[in-house]
Amino acid sequence: MGNSGKAPAVESSSDIFQRLVREDSSGGWEKTWKAGATPWDLGGPTPIIKHLAETGSLPKGRALVPGCGTGYDVVAMACPDRYVIGLDISETVIEQSSKRFSSLPNAMYFSFLSEDFFTWEPDEKFDLIFDYTFFCAFEASVRPLWAQRIEKLLKPSGELITLMFPIDERSGGPPYKVSVSDYEKVLIPLGFEAISIVDNELAVRPRKGVEKIGRWKKRSPTFPSTL
Repeated sequence: MGNSGKAPAVESSSDIFQRLVREDSSGGWEKTWKAGATPWDLGGPTPIIKHLAETGSLPKGRALVPGCGTGYDVVAMACPDRYVIGLDISETVIEQSSKRFSSLPNAMYFSFLSEDFFTWEPDEKFDLIFDYTFFCAFEASVRPLWAQRIEKLLKPSGELITLMFPIDERSGGPPYKVSVSDYEKVLIPLGFEAISIVDNELAVRPRKGVEKIGRWKKRSPTFPSTL
């Protein structure tokens, strides 16, 4: 056969990621980290989280970042008043991050664990959970399970922060499209109340206009009076 003269198509990082996850829904995430096909990785902490941490606007205590990836946000939030656990199903990225950040001055205030968010059972619950590019990794049928796990892992009166992305009309995924009502549908029946939902003015350029930040409080259970 003759050569058409056309150069072979080169897969982008996003294309490789999509292919790996489609080919292997359970092990695809590990393969994406091994291949370096992680188009969602910002290469640094999420600007709004960095801002909230620096201005003292985050709850103190224990914090969890599920689907933490490289863990920039874990490190940004960790301080003497807040111990942060970064959770990811990929052993590759957890091993990389544990080594990468081990010598930082605040290293005693965070840790990384390779665990499945849906089956992991921590010794203690959390005062804060931060979700970004995690909810959007799941199809609509899985999202009620995500909410149930969030509710189980969060302390009474704990706070959930969600960066809602991508708010657009894309088809397929991941990331799968999200809307404010998608979060409300699964969180409100479990006792969560939206304290604020606003546009993320500090969103990185490609995500401006398609990202909101939601802050949710888990209402403490109320017991009927016995009087």
